[in-house]
Amino acid sequence: MFQFSQGKHTTQGHKGIPEGHFEEEQGRSGFYGPVSHLIKPKPSTRWTAIDGPLRPHMYDVPAMDRNWGQNQRMFYNQDVTISNLWEKKTQQTLETAFRNADGDLVYFCHSGLGQILTEYGLLEFRKGSYIMIPKCVTHSFYFGQDTNFLVIESKTSSFREPDRGMVGKNAFYDLAALVKPDLAALKIFIDQKKSNVTKVRVVREGQPTLFTYAEDIYDTVGWKGDLWPYTLHVDDLMPMISARVHLPPSAHTTFVARGFVICTFLPRPLESDADALKVPFYHQNMDYDEVLFYHDGNFFSRDNLKAGMISLHPAGFPHGPHPKAVKNIGGKTHTDEYAVMIDTWSNLKIDQGLDPVELKEYWASWK
Repeated sequence: MFQFSQGKHTTQGHKGIPEGHFEEEQGRSGFYGPVSHLIKPKPSTRWTAIDGPLRPHMYDVPAMDRNWGQNQRMFYNQDVTISNLWEKKTQQTLETAFRNADGDLVYFCHSGLGQILTEYGLLEFRKGSYIMIPKCVTHSFYFGQDTNFLVIESKTSSFREPDRGMVGKNAFYDLAALVKPDLAALKIFIDQKKSNVTKVRVVREGQPTLFTYAEDIYDTVGWKGDLWPYTLHVDDLMPMISARVHLPPSAHTTFVARGFVICTFLPRPLESDADALKVPFYHQNMDYDEVLFYHDGNFFSRDNLKAGMISLHPAGFPHGPHPKAVKNIGGKTHTDEYAVMIDTWSNLKIDQGLDPVELKEYWASWK
């Protein structure tokens, strides 16, 4: 496809937008594919009513009833399930482990801390940790505090690191930042806690099976290979930035799977060029549903937000910063927010369990 232009347009997207005008980006394949920038006199979010199912959703997840120890499904399709999970501080000796035979799991720790026992060794996690557990890897959690996870299950593929292109292998995060399990630490933990895990709960096609053993299953004496669980903390992610132009969300891709990606938005300096756009641009992500989980910080692109809320902006719905964010950008020089975004190729279904905590008038918040 060749690039063409008409009327008022910019030479560089997100930069040099004519005074009193707004830019809308329309892109395919999560902005990896063909993309155009439209200059308009008013934002594309200037609707006065939305009638029909294609509307934005915002949920006050912290207000949900806490079904401790049970995944509370929120969104799902054939490739991914996104859930909320609350776990109580561990009070007793560990006896039962878990194995997911339906797909890889990423646990994102929204709050809390603890350890994870695996057959490969011990891992530690805290607020802001991604925990990657490959399909069928047996694991047990030991919680040092009450803990809240955002759980992302890939049902049709493994997770992989993103393509880094011109910026090279060390961009966004260096592979040395992946924390591997520690087998020696696992032995020390078992001795200190006197744990004896003899049962494994395995889930396949959503149905549980319980395996019982005569002795502790965490008895590995050594291992090698390139398949193992690991953690990655947001402190070890280095957001890609440009002083001159606002980068697209795809620059913050953290993990890739079949049918969806996971991105992480982190505190970073704002663009310093006087004519550069400093807030997230108005856009239509034409091929992806967009889920955004607000983890921590000051979410300046939205009003009336708190940590733990989650939004769904379906494909076909143009969106961007709220008017208050555009007005308040002023002399702001840095963002101060942490968020996890999941973009899915196939349309997401919404679990009815979210209904009681939906902010029904969210669609009107751009007015």
